Amino acid sequence: MGIQLTAIHWVYLAFIVFIMGLLIRRRDTTMICVVGIFALGLLATETLHGSVSGIFSSFIYATKELMGTIMIISIIVAMSRVLIRTGINETMVAPLTRFLRTPAMAYWGIGLIMLVTSFFFWPSPAVALIGAVLLPVALRVGLPALGAAMAMNLFGHGIALSGDYIIQGAPKLTADAAGLPVSSVMEASVPLVIVMGVVTTVVAFWMMRRDLRNGTWKNGLVSGASPTAALTAENEEQRAEAIHGVDKESLKLSPMLRKVLAILIPLLFILDVAVMFVLKLQGGDATALVGGTAVFILIAVTLLAHRNQGLEQVTSYLIDGFVFGFKVFGPVIPIAAFFYLGDAAFTELFGKVLPGTSHGIVNDLGVALAGSVPLNGAVGSVTLTVTGAITGLDGSGFSGISLAGSIAHLFATAIGSGAATLTALGQVAAIWVGGGTLIPWALIPAAAICGVSPFELARRNLKPVLIGLAVTTVVAMFLV
Repeated sequence: MGIQLTAIHWVYLAFIVFIMGLLIRRRDTTMICVVGIFALGLLATETLHGSVSGIFSSFIYATKELMGTIMIISIIVAMSRVLIRTGINETMVAPLTRFLRTPAMAYWGIGLIMLVTSFFFWPSPAVALIGAVLLPVALRVGLPALGAAMAMNLFGHGIALSGDYIIQGAPKLTADAAGLPVSSVMEASVPLVIVMGVVTTVVAFWMMRRDLRNGTWKNGLVSGASPTAALTAENEEQRAEAIHGVDKESLKLSPMLRKVLAILIPLLFILDVAVMFVLKLQGGDATALVGGTAVFILIAVTLLAHRNQGLEQVTSYLIDGFVFGFKVFGPVIPIAAFFYLGDAAFTELFGKVLPGTSHGIVNDLGVALAGSVPLNGAVGSVTLTVTGAITGLDGSGFSGISLAGSIAHLFATAIGSGAATLTALGQVAAIWVGGGTLIPWALIPAAAICGVSPFELARRNLKPVLIGLAVTTVVAMFLV
């Protein structure tokens, strides 16, 4: 039996096109998504109160779906704050600095340390966690501050965030929008993340070496924010204050205790990874294990550092973490709410108003597209890369990956295969562009730590990331 498209399908498609147009023009899409939810609710319920209520109900639905991701990131950030303030982060990274003896070793060393740290702590906190220690070392051996920013940025906000294999926030969003298990999207993303990461970082390193030799390199330093302040600081407390604006005087831990905690904390997370493999934990179960461990570390370190004020400070750190988490996901919730309506959320919120043959708005559109437009893996791959890149133009990376997942579902239905690969490709493109490698206002964490212009950092990243996206898209064509 053929798919019967109704006014609801066409309105949903019209809003998707409109949203993509706004993203191309770098305009915010939150209000349009709310209007889209209202319009779909009005068509579904044919009542004003039903459509108005549907806006709030869809927000609740999206928040419920995203709550695990919001919570884990908030808790990780809260834990990161206390590790920075106590100097445990410096002690954890310090032994690795002895290996950074040349500019090349500094670039790849900072990148790999940032990659591993970002898998567990998320990139923004990871930049602060390792920047205080690794940046001065990199400058001493001759790596420019802008080169250090590129390494932290490409490995952290690029490779680690686009895969997100430990916290699993990104694959959860795209998988939900595409109607797929999180595990299938993660497995499909592995070759794409590897190709994208290798091509981009190698090209960026080669271009940096070439420009340094030719004398065409621009340092991109911001006056008054030079990272050399950290080099001239007499001790680690002054270095932390110079880079983070943090006064650690009130949080003295004995050197021995700091070393014990610096060893114990990574071991706990490594143990988490081992348990994930042994017990085959994925998705929400894996996230819960990491989150519970982070809460335990947060409480233990806070009580040791603040002593009599420990009980109150645990709450203070959690509040800081939640403020960060909801600041990141505040714009995501209304956008995700709209795209969740493309699948099961529509029936749950508005009842069974679609035709009996319907399998969800996006599924129906995909089947209809397959019957009218000849599609193949090449067209689907290019479309998803472009879609992902466009959704990343808002500088979030996360706000648009629901759209990428939704369109991947639509195209995979039309092609008849490759749903997980197309979803993963859209995720990789969206996060590499918007997660903090190309959009200047998303580059601020790494740029601020290194004292360089975010615009110059974006300019340095542009060619490597575009080349990486092109190569990754070609690889995806053969995997679909």
